[in-house]
Amino acid sequence: MLSTLDAGRWLAAGGVLAAYAALCWQCLGRARRRTPSASETAADGVLIAYASQSGQALELAEQAAQTLGTAGVPAICLPLERVDLARLQTCRQALFVVSTCGEGDAPDNAAGFVDRYLHVAADLPALRYGVLALGDASYARFCAFGRRLDAWLQRSGARPLFDRIEVDRMAPAALAHWQHRLASVGGLSEASAPAVTRAPLQHWCLRSSRLLNAGSAGWPVYQVELQAVDAAGAPCALPDWEPGDLLQLFPPGEDERPRDYSIASLPASGMAQLLVREVRDEDGRPGCMSALLGGAAQTGTSFAGRVRAHPGFRLGANATRPLILIGNGTGLAGLLAHLRWRAQQGDGRNWLIFGERQAAFDALHADELASLEARDLLARCDRVFSRDAPAGEYVQHRLERAADTLREWVEGGAAIYVCGNAVGMAPAVHETLGRLLGADALARLAEEGRYRRDVY
Repeated sequence: MLSTLDAGRWLAAGGVLAAYAALCWQCLGRARRRTPSASETAADGVLIAYASQSGQALELAEQAAQTLGTAGVPAICLPLERVDLARLQTCRQALFVVSTCGEGDAPDNAAGFVDRYLHVAADLPALRYGVLALGDASYARFCAFGRRLDAWLQRSGARPLFDRIEVDRMAPAALAHWQHRLASVGGLSEASAPAVTRAPLQHWCLRSSRLLNAGSAGWPVYQVELQAVDAAGAPCALPDWEPGDLLQLFPPGEDERPRDYSIASLPASGMAQLLVREVRDEDGRPGCMSALLGGAAQTGTSFAGRVRAHPGFRLGANATRPLILIGNGTGLAGLLAHLRWRAQQGDGRNWLIFGERQAAFDALHADELASLEARDLLARCDRVFSRDAPAGEYVQHRLERAADTLREWVEGGAAIYVCGNAVGMAPAVHETLGRLLGADALARLAEEGRYRRDVY
């Protein structure tokens, strides 16, 4: 039933020069190293504000700046948290590229903007704007943050350059529509406007899939390993990635709905290792991708996919700090990548707080974590199992019990990384951290890049 995916058309369609990707990141670096004055976005310039959780909105914002630059239109890219009311009142045109997280939430780098401004209409009669809203239609509140931002701008007297564009999982047709609108802002013809580009697709061959939680009350979790191969199926060089980055895979026959997975391994391992939980819809049918990678997996199956940078969950300047790593379920994958990299550096200033159901069945990667502890590469490891005694304990409760230690680590310069469920775990952990550290202190950690989340 399963056969090797012929991804030739993907490879051809996705061809993009590495130099272009490098240029985008150089632009991002320059934008982050300085804070432009409000006058830079006045007159004929365009402000491009992005709210990005996993990097997709950031990538599109950078490409929009490149498109406008091609047309000779100056553009400034800023995360939404660095946009204030004075800037919006000064600039004439602004484009907002914003994602929605979970069930309608704003990305972390928009939280400050939401708290400061979105509760009351502002005075923006001179502003013309456009909104590109990214989301996932499988959630009930599809593109909810983009819709909320658009409504606030209209209540504030701003005038839309075009109707809000909503994109379901980076659907190419919607992105093409965005590019056409972007061309009109820059005064380009649709024919001359560069298309939205993504990193090239390549072949990823499934080498192994191993059940990790036999007997669990929860859905099965598999450790999956994939190898980069050429069109003939022969192993080829892995693309480079950093801890925190994602592997985006396309199910066979689905051109527009890729799945993103946290990469647990490092490139030196020769494989992209993932943790994949089987999912089922309301009728009990298994999810397409989790079935192909997990229970119904057949080794040798090949998928089209790409490594996708996730700047918001990389270590960056936190590489030399103590780390507090918090997560649940398959979120362990994103945290393992950081622990494995730190182990290579010989840095044991790491504290893991991780939740699952039962120790007897759900102690994912227990041997590896025990080894890290034994070698003083994991200073503290709190495994929290909600179905074991004390019944009903979750990671946020363990944080409560370790409040003094948490404060000591943060005062000692630690960074906090959270990976896992956006619906239950992440909001509860966020609320607990805000209460234990203080909401203002937690907001400062986020602004400093010392509080980062990869939640889904």
